[in-house]
Amino acid sequence: MVGPNIAVFASGTGSNFEVIAEADLDCRIALLVCDKPQAPVIQKAYKLGIETLVLDPKQFLTKAAYEEKILFELKERQVSWVFLAGYMRLIGGTLLHAYPKRIINIHPSLLPDFPGKDSIKQAFDKKVNTTGVTVHYVDQGMDTGPVIAQRSLEVNPDETLESLTIRIHEIEHALYPEVIRMLLEHEDRLEV
Repeated sequence: MVGPNIAVFASGTGSNFEVIAEADLDCRIALLVCDKPQAPVIQKAYKLGIETLVLDPKQFLTKAAYEEKILFELKERQVSWVFLAGYMRLIGGTLLHAYPKRIINIHPSLLPDFPGKDSIKQAFDKKVNTTGVTVHYVDQGMDTGPVIAQRSLEVNPDETLESLTIRIHEIEHALYPEVIRMLLEHEDRLEV
């Protein structure tokens, strides 16, 4: 039996998207939503046979209009969960009201430290001893929603930005499918 339909939103290379698509999860990725027409994630979805919706937000008069189009496509496919995987836009009220506590994000830092872009570089430049990965519910703020899970790592004394980035991605690729699996298995017990 296949579980619920989910959507993944991504803007870039799609490594987390690929991990979700290839994980043994009781769900079906009904749609990849991408806001960058040249993003490599689109080719990955194509190769995996996953339907893709590519929309340029600049083609819409308002953020609400952009999100209404996405919402229409999600409802058409009976999507019940949205997982952000390197989606570089803030989610607005249109989608948040339609999917309360059903939009999840993964972020490459131990929130509330280093929200927003370039989190790994921010942590590296600050010379922190510990950093990590956070999976959280999405709200209207930038990486401010309630934390679901975190996993930390010690920064090595000889760490380079490149090595830290690789290690953070390894944690993301392990943690995100685990959290998705947990959310889907306990869906009936979640407060909505």
